[in-house]
Amino acid sequence: MRVVTILALAAGVGWSFGAHAQDAGEAAIKKSGCLKCHSVSADKDGPAFKKTAAKYKGKADGAATVQGELKSGMMKVDGKDVKHAAFKGSDAELKSVVAYILSR
Repeated sequence: MRVVTILALAAGVGWSFGAHAQDAGEAAIKKSGCLKCHSVSADKDGPAFKKTAAKYKGKADGAATVQGELKSGMMKVDGKDVKHAAFKGSDAELKSVVAYILSR
């Protein structure tokens, strides 16, 4: 019984940390104005976060690639270099944003 209680507590702590990271990413996305051109599930001027997540799913360097593109303001779209607004938040916020996008 004691092991079950410990496992349940550990799972709860892990879940709450994941929820906090998601909240931080969503807040940074809203604060940075990303939702002017993007949404979670529908393409706007930019691709939906779900589409971006699908593109990088299973790629070991996916998070690093998205992070680098958002930081530099340049990315590859259909093999062409495309200018994108550079993310101006902190590195911690950028990591939260990328985690949020790739979790969709």
